Amino acid sequence: MNTTTGPLAGTVTAALHGVGVGTSAAVGTVVQVAPATRPPRDEPAAAEPAAAVAQVRAAFATVAATLRERAAVAGGTTADVLNATALMAEDPGLIGDVERRIGAGTGPASAVDEAVEGFCAILAASGPYLAERVTDLRDVRDRVVAHVLDVPQPGVPALVGPSVVVAADLAPADTAALDLAKVVGIVTALGGPTSHTAIIAAQLDIPCVVRVEGALDLVAGSTVALDARAGSVTPDPSAELVAAVEARRAVRAALAESSGGPGRTADGVAVQLLANVGTVEDAERAAARDVEGVGLFRTEVLFLDRETAPTVAEQTEAYVRVFRAFGDRKVVVRTLDAGADKPLKFVEVEPEENPALGVRGLRTSRKHPGLLADQLTALAAAAEQTGARPWVMAPMVATGPETAAFTAQARAAGLATVGVMVEVPAAALRAGSVLAAGADFVSLGTNDLTQYAMAADRLAGDLAELLDPWQPAVLQLVALTGAAGAAVGKPVGVCGEAARDPLLALVLVGLGVTSLSMAPAAVPAVRFALSRTTLATAQAMGAAALAADTPEAARAAVTALADPELLAL
Repeated sequence: MNTTTGPLAGTVTAALHGVGVGTSAAVGTVVQVAPATRPPRDEPAAAEPAAAVAQVRAAFATVAATLRERAAVAGGTTADVLNATALMAEDPGLIGDVERRIGAGTGPASAVDEAVEGFCAILAASGPYLAERVTDLRDVRDRVVAHVLDVPQPGVPALVGPSVVVAADLAPADTAALDLAKVVGIVTALGGPTSHTAIIAAQLDIPCVVRVEGALDLVAGSTVALDARAGSVTPDPSAELVAAVEARRAVRAALAESSGGPGRTADGVAVQLLANVGTVEDAERAAARDVEGVGLFRTEVLFLDRETAPTVAEQTEAYVRVFRAFGDRKVVVRTLDAGADKPLKFVEVEPEENPALGVRGLRTSRKHPGLLADQLTALAAAAEQTGARPWVMAPMVATGPETAAFTAQARAAGLATVGVMVEVPAAALRAGSVLAAGADFVSLGTNDLTQYAMAADRLAGDLAELLDPWQPAVLQLVALTGAAGAAVGKPVGVCGEAARDPLLALVLVGLGVTSLSMAPAAVPAVRFALSRTTLATAQAMGAAALAADTPEAARAAVTALADPELLAL
């Protein structure tokens, strides 16, 4: 344990520390997630191997079906993660390996365990970018083993009151199934700021702290205060600390219920507040929220979990639904961002030692040009049917010539407003050239930009401190991009999760960002922060953050300049 003074209250409290996801806080009762049932030692061979194989096949199928059912209910990014996990449960290579082991005399539950561990070793050897999938695959194993042994399924136990769920790590299925009426926070010993648990927690607007040393020692049934902004978990909080948490939650609840309208700084400078969406259903739900449009529509969801590419007609139908849902509001569409951790069954790629630096995003169209051509055709058709004016951008663009080629192709397809994402440091360093090459706008993907700038895989929990979006080096790349946009009068957006932190959002605006896109639940707090801050103050915050040497120093410098009311968010 460390002794620290956190922002929740002015008193010194003993706290555990980790990496915070989000900026909110909560107080609740610790609920420890018990480990899954393991196969029995020296499990005997199946008396009837054929029957055991049939039982295991049925278990894998049941797990996959359950994951898809939860995905259908969850929607959005959560659905993406659950569907990807379901694919693991249907992997014919994995199931075939289990069958061979049963045939060789290994007990059925042990065969599942051994086969999964073999596949986990392959994933781990493929580089840290795929390491997070090990947790998902082991979750599939635990669920299948439970079916085979006829024991209760692993997961979060029944909750009674406001609960802080504590686990070594939470599988996507567990996180997606949380009772949002009772779960007020999540604490894990493992994971990272962009792990699947963190991503889903952010979408659900649940405060979360990951990589907490000592988390598993928290006593079940005890009370803890969790502060995602500070990355702290305080056992047995004082009355003052509890009151401070409750005050923060009351402020956020009031903001969520208010209708704030367009984003504006205190002196009236417009900053568009937009939503990140992952599916058509996700977009239709977001359209009902108080947002100014979509800043990132992740179209790859239409392509994942398919044996063949979606047709132009299928894509057109999906885009029509999204455009109609938002009417005259802005919709920024990202073209297919596949590859690396989002492989497509119908696209053959050569094995890559480092997929994060390989063929992904726009680069996929080099060998498979038809995918991008069909998508642009479908987007143009949907725009014509609805009268919408979508903004279309390509991911993983690094150079001016790549920008010129994409913008020319998109305009030839009939799309009027075309831009690119700035996720590669080269694109930020040469943002002026990128804009001069024909882009009407750029959008900063801060998650990937951070991992590439800091040479730290975004899924590597051990490098979480390097993945902090407050890293001054990353903010300097944002500043270069913002200055390039301002020089030619073109919009610069941010669609990474950095935009959901109210204080960091002010820094981004101060560095030249003109629109912010985030999970819809985060918009009210960011809108309020803007309304209490002039552009000049935001610019001073940006300068202070750039002058800092560490993320902690950057946040502290900005906090000192902020309206005191913002510290209650």
